[in-house]
Amino acid sequence: MTGADRDLSGLERIIKAFANRRRLGIVRHLKKNKEATVGDIADAIKLSFKATSKHLAILSAAGIVEREQRSLQMFYKNATGLPVSARTVISIL
Repeated sequence: MTGADRDLSGLERIIKAFANRRRLGIVRHLKKNKEATVGDIADAIKLSFKATSKHLAILSAAGIVEREQRSLQMFYKNATGLPVSARTVISIL
């Protein structure tokens, strides 16, 4: 796989991760609040804890959000060092 193919693959993963209104809501919530637990995010977007966790896993796999375990809770925040394409989408949310 060439460098250009890897770039396109990464861009495709990011676009697919953003292609869901719930995930866009998660990213918007994290933009506004800087960081939040899964439970806080689930409450904010009115979705179950389990479904929110699945959406966060997709966003994490795409490198859009970062997570940090603190005691028994997982905290999420929008990732730093995102490609321009991802930062552009987040800026308009």
